Amino acid sequence: MKRKNFIKWTGLAVLSPLAVLESCKEKGDKAATAVAVTTYTCPMHPQIVQTKMGTCPVCGMDLVVFDKNNKEAALTLSKEQQLLANITTVVIGAGSMENSTRLNGRLVVNPSNTVYVSSRVAGRIESLSVKETGALVQKGQVLYRIYAEQLLALQKEYRLAVAQAKQFPADRRFQEIEGAARQKLLLYGQTPAQVAQVINTEQDNPYVYYYAPAAGVVAELTVSEGQYVVEGSPILKLEDYGKLWVEADLYPGEASTISKGQTVQVVIAGNEAEKYSMKVEFLEPVLQAGTQLLTVRGTIKNTNRQFQPGMPVQVVLNRGSASELLQLPLAAVIRDGQSAHVWVQAAAEKFEPREVKIGMENTDTIVVLEGLDEGEKVVISGAYLLYSEYILKKGKHPLHS
Repeated sequence: MKRKNFIKWTGLAVLSPLAVLESCKEKGDKAATAVAVTTYTCPMHPQIVQTKMGTCPVCGMDLVVFDKNNKEAALTLSKEQQLLANITTVVIGAGSMENSTRLNGRLVVNPSNTVYVSSRVAGRIESLSVKETGALVQKGQVLYRIYAEQLLALQKEYRLAVAQAKQFPADRRFQEIEGAARQKLLLYGQTPAQVAQVINTEQDNPYVYYYAPAAGVVAELTVSEGQYVVEGSPILKLEDYGKLWVEADLYPGEASTISKGQTVQVVIAGNEAEKYSMKVEFLEPVLQAGTQLLTVRGTIKNTNRQFQPGMPVQVVLNRGSASELLQLPLAAVIRDGQSAHVWVQAAAEKFEPREVKIGMENTDTIVVLEGLDEGEKVVISGAYLLYSEYILKKGKHPLHS
Protein backbone atom coordinates (compact mmCIF):
# COMPACT_ATOMS: atom_id res chain seq x y z
CA MET A 1 0.00 0.00 0.00
CA LYS A 2 1.37 3.36 -1.04
CA ARG A 3 2.10 5.75 1.95
CA LYS A 4 -0.05 8.86 1.86
CA ASN A 5 1.58 12.28 1.95
CA PHE A 6 -0.71 13.59 4.68
CA ILE A 7 -2.57 12.30 7.71
CA LYS A 8 -6.15 13.19 8.55
CA TRP A 9 -6.81 13.79 12.23
CA THR A 10 -9.80 15.48 13.79
CA GLY A 11 -10.68 16.93 10.45
CA LEU A 12 -7.38 18.82 10.02
CA ALA A 13 -4.77 18.08 7.32
CA VAL A 14 -1.28 17.81 8.82
CA LEU A 15 1.80 17.26 6.63
CA SER A 16 3.79 14.19 7.61
CA PRO A 17 7.59 14.40 8.08
CA LEU A 18 8.03 12.40 4.88
CA ALA A 19 5.97 14.88 2.94
CA VAL A 20 8.11 17.67 4.29
CA LEU A 21 11.31 15.93 3.16
CA GLU A 22 9.90 15.20 -0.28
CA SER A 23 8.83 18.81 -0.63
CA CYS A 24 12.32 20.02 0.31
CA LYS A 25 13.87 17.68 -2.26
CA GLU A 26 11.60 18.98 -4.98
CA LYS A 27 12.36 22.62 -4.17
CA GLY A 28 16.10 21.93 -3.88
CA ASP A 29 18.28 24.96 -3.58
CA LYS A 30 15.26 27.26 -3.51
CA ALA A 31 14.38 26.19 0.04
CA ALA A 32 17.95 26.55 1.23
CA THR A 33 18.06 29.99 -0.28
CA ALA A 34 14.84 30.93 1.52
CA VAL A 35 16.22 29.79 4.87
CA ALA A 36 19.58 31.58 4.52
CA VAL A 37 18.14 35.05 4.97
CA THR A 38 20.65 37.82 5.72
CA THR A 39 19.79 39.72 8.88
CA TYR A 40 20.90 43.16 10.01
CA THR A 41 21.27 44.59 13.49
CA CYS A 42 22.24 47.84 15.23
CA PRO A 43 25.71 47.91 16.86
CA MET A 44 24.39 50.05 19.72
CA HIS A 45 21.00 48.34 20.13
CA PRO A 46 21.38 44.59 19.41
CA GLN A 47 17.69 43.99 20.09
CA ILE A 48 16.94 45.63 16.73
CA VAL A 49 17.02 42.88 14.06
CA GLN A 50 15.72 43.28 10.48
CA THR A 51 15.87 41.28 7.29
CA LYS A 52 16.77 44.27 5.17
CA MET A 53 19.31 47.06 5.28
CA GLY A 54 18.22 50.28 6.94
CA THR A 55 18.74 52.50 9.94
CA CYS A 56 18.14 51.87 13.63
CA PRO A 57 14.75 53.23 14.76
CA VAL A 58 16.27 54.05 18.17
CA CYS A 59 19.51 55.91 17.44
CA GLY A 60 19.46 56.29 13.65
CA MET A 61 22.73 54.41 13.04
CA ASP A 62 23.18 52.31 9.90
CA LEU A 63 22.44 48.64 10.47
CA VAL A 64 25.22 46.10 10.01
CA VAL A 65 25.17 42.47 8.93
CA PHE A 66 24.51 40.05 11.77
CA ASP A 67 26.75 37.18 10.71
CA LYS A 68 27.88 34.66 13.30
CA ASN A 69 29.55 32.52 10.65
CA ASN A 70 32.06 35.19 9.69
CA LYS A 71 35.46 33.82 10.66
CA GLU A 72 37.32 37.14 10.47
CA ALA A 73 38.48 38.14 13.96
CA ALA A 74 37.90 41.85 13.44
CA LEU A 75 35.23 44.51 13.73
CA THR A 76 34.42 47.24 11.27
CA LEU A 77 33.04 50.49 12.66
CA SER A 78 32.41 53.64 10.68
CA LYS A 79 33.65 57.02 11.86
CA GLU A 80 30.14 57.84 13.06
CA GLN A 81 29.91 54.60 15.00
CA GLN A 82 33.30 55.21 16.61
CA LEU A 83 32.20 58.67 17.67
CA LEU A 84 28.95 57.44 19.20
CA ALA A 85 30.75 54.60 21.00
CA ASN A 86 33.44 56.99 22.32
CA ILE A 87 36.24 54.90 20.82
CA THR A 88 39.62 56.53 21.45
CA THR A 89 43.07 55.16 20.77
CA VAL A 90 46.64 55.81 21.87
CA VAL A 91 49.98 54.92 20.35
CA ILE A 92 51.64 52.52 22.76
CA GLY A 93 55.09 53.48 23.92
CA ALA A 94 57.72 52.63 26.49
CA GLY A 95 58.38 54.60 29.64
CA SER A 96 59.03 54.43 33.36
CA MET A 97 56.39 53.22 35.77
CA GLU A 98 56.07 53.59 39.50
CA ASN A 99 55.24 50.30 41.18
CA SER A 100 52.95 51.16 44.07
CA THR A 101 50.02 49.83 46.04
CA ARG A 102 47.19 51.88 47.54
CA LEU A 103 45.50 50.97 50.80
CA ASN A 104 42.09 52.32 51.72
CA GLY A 105 41.95 54.06 55.08
CA ARG A 106 40.44 56.88 57.11
CA LEU A 107 41.33 59.68 59.50
CA VAL A 108 40.80 58.86 63.18
CA VAL A 109 41.06 60.89 66.39
CA ASN A 110 44.18 60.14 68.42
CA PRO A 111 42.78 58.98 71.79
CA SER A 112 46.01 59.93 73.59
CA ASN A 113 45.12 63.59 72.92
CA THR A 114 41.56 63.23 74.22
CA VAL A 115 40.73 64.78 77.61
CA TYR A 116 37.69 63.89 79.72
CA VAL A 117 36.49 66.55 82.16
CA SER A 118 34.63 65.12 85.16
CA SER A 119 33.12 66.75 88.23
CA ARG A 120 35.53 66.73 91.19
CA VAL A 121 32.74 67.39 93.71
CA ALA A 122 29.01 66.82 94.03
CA GLY A 123 26.86 69.89 93.40
CA ARG A 124 24.70 71.88 90.99
CA ILE A 125 25.91 73.23 87.64
CA GLU A 126 25.14 76.95 87.92
CA SER A 127 26.47 78.03 84.52
CA LEU A 128 28.20 76.60 81.46
CA SER A 129 30.61 78.58 79.30
CA VAL A 130 30.39 75.97 76.54
CA LYS A 131 26.86 74.89 75.61
CA GLU A 132 27.31 73.00 72.35
CA THR A 133 29.53 70.38 70.77
CA GLY A 134 32.03 71.42 68.14
CA ALA A 135 33.08 74.54 70.06
CA LEU A 136 36.80 75.26 70.27
CA VAL A 137 38.16 75.52 73.82
CA GLN A 138 41.50 77.02 74.83
CA LYS A 139 43.59 75.79 77.75
CA GLY A 140 42.71 77.67 80.95
CA GLN A 141 39.32 78.80 79.65
CA VAL A 142 36.39 78.71 82.13
CA LEU A 143 34.25 75.65 81.44
CA TYR A 144 31.57 75.76 84.14
CA ARG A 145 30.65 77.10 87.56
CA ILE A 146 29.33 74.75 90.23
CA TYR A 147 27.67 75.23 93.60
CA ALA A 148 29.27 72.70 95.99
CA GLU A 149 28.61 72.62 99.72
CA GLN A 150 31.50 70.20 100.11
CA LEU A 151 33.92 72.81 98.79
CA LEU A 152 32.35 75.38 101.06
CA ALA A 153 33.16 73.19 104.08
CA LEU A 154 36.71 72.64 102.87
CA GLN A 155 37.25 76.37 102.46
CA LYS A 156 36.15 76.98 106.05
CA GLU A 157 38.43 74.21 107.23
CA TYR A 158 41.35 75.74 105.36
CA ARG A 159 40.81 79.25 106.76
CA LEU A 160 40.64 77.83 110.28
CA ALA A 161 43.86 75.87 109.74
CA VAL A 162 45.61 79.01 108.45
CA ALA A 163 44.46 81.00 111.48
CA GLN A 164 45.72 78.31 113.87
CA ALA A 165 49.06 78.12 112.08
CA LYS A 166 49.47 81.89 112.45
CA GLN A 167 48.48 81.74 116.11
CA PHE A 168 50.97 79.01 116.90
CA PRO A 169 53.81 79.39 114.40
CA ALA A 170 56.17 77.25 116.47
CA ASP A 171 53.77 74.30 116.59
CA ARG A 172 54.63 71.99 113.74
CA ARG A 173 51.36 70.12 114.08
CA PHE A 174 49.28 73.18 113.09
CA GLN A 175 51.57 73.79 110.14
CA GLU A 176 50.91 70.25 108.92
CA ILE A 177 47.14 70.67 109.37
CA GLU A 178 47.23 73.81 107.27
CA GLY A 179 49.19 72.05 104.53
CA ALA A 180 46.75 69.13 104.51
CA ALA A 181 43.72 71.47 104.24
CA ARG A 182 45.33 73.33 101.36
CA GLN A 183 46.14 70.07 99.58
CA LYS A 184 42.50 68.96 99.80
CA LEU A 185 41.38 72.07 97.91
CA LEU A 186 44.00 71.49 95.25
CA LEU A 187 42.94 67.87 94.85
CA TYR A 188 39.36 69.00 94.28
CA GLY A 189 40.47 70.97 91.26
CA GLN A 190 41.11 74.37 92.78
CA THR A 191 44.00 76.38 91.38
CA PRO A 192 46.66 77.93 93.67
CA ALA A 193 45.18 81.35 92.82
CA GLN A 194 41.73 80.21 93.93
CA VAL A 195 43.14 78.81 97.18
CA ALA A 196 44.96 82.09 97.88
CA GLN A 197 41.75 84.00 97.19
CA VAL A 198 40.01 82.07 99.98
CA ILE A 199 42.45 83.61 102.47
CA ASN A 200 42.64 87.07 100.90
CA THR A 201 38.88 87.66 100.71
CA GLU A 202 38.13 85.92 104.04
CA GLN A 203 34.74 85.00 102.63
CA ASP A 204 33.11 81.68 101.88
CA ASN A 205 32.45 81.17 98.18
CA PRO A 206 30.27 78.13 97.41
CA TYR A 207 30.40 78.92 93.67
CA VAL A 208 33.56 77.49 92.21
CA TYR A 209 34.85 77.86 88.64
CA TYR A 210 36.54 75.02 86.78
CA TYR A 211 38.93 75.63 83.89
CA ALA A 212 39.88 73.66 80.77
CA PRO A 213 42.92 71.46 81.46
CA ALA A 214 43.84 71.38 77.74
CA ALA A 215 42.88 72.90 74.40
CA GLY A 216 40.56 71.04 72.06
CA VAL A 217 37.16 70.73 70.45
CA VAL A 218 34.12 69.77 72.51
CA ALA A 219 33.16 66.33 71.21
CA GLU A 220 30.63 65.47 73.94
CA LEU A 221 28.66 67.58 76.41
CA THR A 222 26.72 65.56 78.97
CA VAL A 223 25.32 68.19 81.39
CA SER A 224 23.06 71.23 81.30
CA GLU A 225 22.77 74.31 83.47
CA GLY A 226 20.91 73.62 86.72
CA GLN A 227 21.69 69.91 86.64
CA TYR A 228 22.92 68.19 89.81
CA VAL A 229 25.99 66.01 89.44
CA VAL A 230 27.78 63.64 91.76
CA GLU A 231 31.51 63.31 92.25
CA GLY A 232 33.04 61.75 89.13
CA SER A 233 30.13 62.60 86.80
CA PRO A 234 31.28 63.27 83.19
CA ILE A 235 30.94 66.89 82.14
CA LEU A 236 32.43 67.00 78.63
CA LYS A 237 35.04 65.49 76.34
CA LEU A 238 37.74 67.49 74.55
CA GLU A 239 39.42 66.15 71.41
CA ASP A 240 42.56 67.58 69.84
CA TYR A 241 42.45 67.59 66.02
CA GLY A 242 45.90 69.15 65.62
CA LYS A 243 47.27 65.65 64.91
CA LEU A 244 45.18 62.84 63.49
CA TRP A 245 45.73 59.14 63.12
CA VAL A 246 45.68 57.55 59.69
CA GLU A 247 44.37 53.98 59.83
CA ALA A 248 44.56 51.87 56.66
CA ASP A 249 43.38 48.32 55.93
CA LEU A 250 45.93 45.70 54.93
CA TYR A 251 45.47 42.06 53.92
CA PRO A 252 47.60 39.58 55.87
CA GLY A 253 49.30 38.47 52.64
CA GLU A 254 50.56 42.02 52.12
CA ALA A 255 51.92 42.45 55.64
CA SER A 256 55.45 41.61 54.52
CA THR A 257 55.47 44.63 52.17
CA ILE A 258 55.31 47.18 54.99
CA SER A 259 57.25 47.62 58.22
CA LYS A 260 57.23 49.88 61.25
CA GLY A 261 59.13 53.10 60.63
CA GLN A 262 58.62 52.94 56.87
CA THR A 263 57.71 56.22 55.14
CA VAL A 264 54.53 56.16 53.05
CA GLN A 265 52.45 58.75 51.22
CA VAL A 266 48.90 59.70 52.23
CA VAL A 267 46.31 61.02 49.79
CA ILE A 268 43.26 62.60 51.44
CA ALA A 269 39.88 62.71 49.69
CA GLY A 270 39.16 66.15 48.30
CA ASN A 271 42.86 67.04 48.21
CA GLU A 272 44.21 64.45 45.77
CA ALA A 273 46.70 66.85 44.23
CA GLU A 274 48.87 66.81 47.35
CA LYS A 275 50.53 63.89 49.12
CA TYR A 276 51.53 63.90 52.78
CA SER A 277 54.47 61.92 54.15
CA MET A 278 53.80 59.67 57.10
CA LYS A 279 55.81 57.14 59.09
CA VAL A 280 54.21 53.84 59.96
CA GLU A 281 53.95 53.77 63.76
CA PHE A 282 51.92 50.64 64.37
CA LEU A 283 51.06 47.34 62.70
CA GLU A 284 48.13 45.58 64.33
CA PRO A 285 49.15 42.04 65.34
CA VAL A 286 45.60 40.62 65.11
CA LEU A 287 42.84 40.79 62.52
CA GLN A 288 40.05 43.30 62.86
CA ALA A 289 36.92 41.80 64.42
CA GLY A 290 34.72 40.19 61.77
CA THR A 291 37.17 40.86 58.91
CA GLN A 292 40.31 39.46 57.34
CA LEU A 293 42.18 42.76 57.54
CA LEU A 294 45.04 44.20 59.55
CA THR A 295 45.37 47.85 60.57
CA VAL A 296 48.31 50.09 59.63
CA ARG A 297 48.58 53.31 61.61
CA GLY A 298 50.49 56.57 61.47
CA THR A 299 50.08 60.25 62.35
CA ILE A 300 49.78 63.36 60.19
CA LYS A 301 49.67 67.00 61.24
CA ASN A 302 46.43 68.93 60.96
CA THR A 303 47.60 72.32 62.18
CA ASN A 304 44.92 74.35 60.40
CA ARG A 305 42.24 71.75 61.11
CA GLN A 306 41.46 71.48 57.41
CA PHE A 307 40.83 67.74 57.79
CA GLN A 308 38.13 66.11 59.87
CA PRO A 309 38.08 62.68 61.51
CA GLY A 310 36.25 60.15 59.38
CA MET A 311 37.50 61.46 56.03
CA PRO A 312 38.56 58.65 53.62
CA VAL A 313 42.24 58.46 52.65
CA GLN A 314 44.56 56.27 50.62
CA VAL A 315 47.97 55.16 51.80
CA VAL A 316 50.44 54.75 48.92
CA LEU A 317 53.17 52.12 49.31
CA ASN A 318 55.96 52.74 46.80
CA ARG A 319 57.91 49.66 45.74
CA GLY A 320 60.35 51.29 43.37
CA SER A 321 59.99 51.98 39.66
CA ALA A 322 60.77 50.32 36.34
CA SER A 323 61.69 51.93 33.01
CA GLU A 324 61.46 51.15 29.29
CA LEU A 325 58.27 49.12 29.61
CA LEU A 326 55.27 49.12 27.27
CA GLN A 327 52.38 50.61 29.25
CA LEU A 328 48.66 51.03 28.80
CA PRO A 329 45.82 52.44 30.88
CA LEU A 330 44.05 49.77 32.92
CA ALA A 331 40.78 50.25 31.00
CA ALA A 332 42.48 49.19 27.74
CA VAL A 333 43.08 45.60 28.88
CA ILE A 334 40.14 43.20 29.10
CA ARG A 335 40.62 40.26 31.46
CA ASP A 336 38.16 37.38 31.75
CA GLY A 337 40.06 35.15 34.19
CA GLN A 338 41.61 32.96 31.48
CA SER A 339 43.26 35.44 29.16
CA ALA A 340 43.85 39.13 28.58
CA HIS A 341 43.45 41.01 25.33
CA VAL A 342 43.38 44.50 23.87
CA TRP A 343 41.85 45.97 20.73
CA VAL A 344 44.28 47.21 18.09
CA GLN A 345 43.24 49.64 15.36
CA ALA A 346 44.46 47.89 12.22
CA ALA A 347 42.91 50.42 9.84
CA ALA A 348 40.82 53.58 10.02
CA GLU A 349 37.59 51.60 10.54
CA LYS A 350 38.94 48.17 11.49
CA PHE A 351 39.68 46.87 15.00
CA GLU A 352 41.27 43.53 15.85
CA PRO A 353 41.54 41.71 19.21
CA ARG A 354 45.07 40.89 20.32
CA GLU A 355 46.00 38.56 23.16
CA VAL A 356 48.65 40.04 25.47
CA LYS A 357 50.72 39.00 28.42
CA ILE A 358 50.55 41.53 31.22
CA GLY A 359 52.92 42.37 34.06
CA MET A 360 52.85 44.65 37.07
CA GLU A 361 50.22 47.35 37.45
CA ASN A 362 49.32 50.27 39.66
CA THR A 363 46.09 52.19 40.14
CA ASP A 364 46.17 53.69 36.62
CA THR A 365 48.61 51.80 34.39
CA ILE A 366 49.46 48.24 33.44
CA VAL A 367 52.59 46.84 31.77
CA VAL A 368 52.30 44.77 28.57
CA LEU A 369 55.06 42.16 28.35
CA GLU A 370 54.11 40.36 25.11
CA GLY A 371 51.62 40.74 22.27
CA LEU A 372 52.15 44.37 21.27
CA ASP A 373 54.85 46.36 19.56
CA GLU A 374 55.79 49.93 20.26
CA GLY A 375 53.98 52.31 17.91
CA GLU A 376 50.75 50.32 17.49
CA LYS A 377 47.40 52.03 18.08
CA VAL A 378 45.46 50.52 20.96
CA VAL A 379 41.89 51.32 22.04
CA ILE A 380 41.89 52.86 25.53
CA SER A 381 38.26 54.02 25.72
CA GLY A 382 35.46 51.75 24.55
CA ALA A 383 37.40 48.48 24.66
CA TYR A 384 34.64 46.70 26.59
CA LEU A 385 32.07 47.96 24.09
CA LEU A 386 34.09 46.40 21.25
CA TYR A 387 34.32 43.18 23.24
CA SER A 388 30.53 43.08 23.68
CA GLU A 389 29.95 44.02 20.04
CA TYR A 390 32.14 41.17 18.86
CA ILE A 391 30.26 38.62 20.95
CA LEU A 392 26.92 39.91 19.68
CA LYS A 393 28.01 39.75 16.05
CA LYS A 394 30.15 36.61 16.09
CA GLY A 395 28.56 34.71 18.95
CA LYS A 396 31.96 33.76 20.41
CA HIS A 397 34.91 35.07 22.41
CA PRO A 398 37.36 37.21 20.39
CA LEU A 399 40.29 34.89 21.24
CA HIS A 400 38.41 31.58 21.09
CA SER A 401 37.52 31.03 17.44
